[in-house]
Amino acid sequence: MSRSILNSIPKQSYTAEEIKAWLISNISEQLGVASDEIDVRKPLDSYGLDSAQAMILASQAEKFLGFKLSLIVLWHYPTIEALSQRLAEEFEASDSEVFQI
Repeated sequence: MSRSILNSIPKQSYTAEEIKAWLISNISEQLGVASDEIDVRKPLDSYGLDSAQAMILASQAEKFLGFKLSLIVLWHYPTIEALSQRLAEEFEASDSEVFQI
């Protein structure tokens, strides 16, 4: 499936659990930490997530979620648990293409 076809598909809604699983998978891969070692209640910066890695994560999340994700959201919701819950709420609350706080 080409990128142009993917972009024309309406965005899907994700639950907090689905977003949490995606975040765990991507963060563990990016930071070289085993996924079972990631505590969803522990701040992301405690794993050594720096600003460059945060930008990469936000970019990947935008592709996965289908809406623009402000980097500031990573600081307002610094744990995987809080972030996944807030992003799931965004799906429920809005059809907006841009997510900002």
